[in-house]
Amino acid sequence: MSGFGTRLVSLTRKEFRQLLRDRSNLAIGILLPMVLILIFGYGMSLDVKNAPVAVVLEDSSPTAHEAIAGLQLSPTIAPVLLGSMHDAEALMRERKVDGIVRVPADFSRALAAGNARVQLIVHGADAGRATIIQAYVSGALAQAALRQADRGGGAGAAAPSVGRVTVEQRMWFNAANTSTWYLVPGLIVLIMTLIGAFLTALVMAREWERGTLEALFVTPVRPVEILLAKIIPYFAVGMLGLALCLLAARFLFAVPMVGSLFAVVLSSMLYLIVAVSLGLVISSVTRNQFLASQVALIATFMPSMMLSGFLFDLRNVPTAVRVIGHLLPATYFMDLIKTLFLAGDVWPLIWRNCAVLVAYAVGLLLLARLVTRKSLD
Repeated sequence: MSGFGTRLVSLTRKEFRQLLRDRSNLAIGILLPMVLILIFGYGMSLDVKNAPVAVVLEDSSPTAHEAIAGLQLSPTIAPVLLGSMHDAEALMRERKVDGIVRVPADFSRALAAGNARVQLIVHGADAGRATIIQAYVSGALAQAALRQADRGGGAGAAAPSVGRVTVEQRMWFNAANTSTWYLVPGLIVLIMTLIGAFLTALVMAREWERGTLEALFVTPVRPVEILLAKIIPYFAVGMLGLALCLLAARFLFAVPMVGSLFAVVLSSMLYLIVAVSLGLVISSVTRNQFLASQVALIATFMPSMMLSGFLFDLRNVPTAVRVIGHLLPATYFMDLIKTLFLAGDVWPLIWRNCAVLVAYAVGLLLLARLVTRKSLD
């Protein structure tokens, strides 16, 4: 073998040994592609399946039951029979149903006269999902109307009338029917995650590499004081980022804020504490800038973007992915911020999600304290 080949083999063998010794490189080269494939392959779905739709059947006649029969057979729609519009509207505000189909009390009589109407109200926070639900519900009602028209020897009318049934459509919480109203509040979650977890983990890991924190450990300063001193500056930066996001949402993108500013700020503060605490834990465990950045990317930012409900509804994904999504604190903050912006102060939902964020904040702060104490040992 020539000198060139010998040197090349020696250098290649050395690099392979270095690669095997540094397990973080193997993790990035093998684990990251696997995570991306699983997230994009199983976790990302733009289909609408089993969308819960409240059906308020004020007319109990067989004709009315036949009109909604198509909804019960559809794999896209999961009808929820209710007795009143009040109950249906309450479920809509809490985002437990994506739409309301109201069959009025005079439906059978109006259908016989040729001018029956059915009201369809859709939760418009996700404009794309709302449009799909509108199309499926209208199509199911159209099929039922055509079957009745065939038996009666009649012919269907042109849109917007469906057979002899006119579907009156309304969209709640997104009067402009634009995806901007849906995406901009979600971007606040991603930005808070980026500032809180990703930036904190990266900067803290740099201090571990430089030995700054070890120098503090030999002083009389307590670990709790060190943690608070690290949390406060990044918390302030995160709140500044929140203020900029709110100003941009209001004045650049004209996204309405139906809920109270107090609730938005309170929930954002809770989530920011969670994100900063998670960044402290990651940095304390890794103590390496490169590894901390990759772990923070995989464990916080990417799941927040893909599995929190930012791009698509978690009810459309497999059960295992849905469970993982509901383990993420970003999922609860995403639900909070979108509800506060578009639906208003739905307090049962606000208190429930805030309680989850408080539990995450307490748990992660205790874990960060424990990891720091172990570092002192």
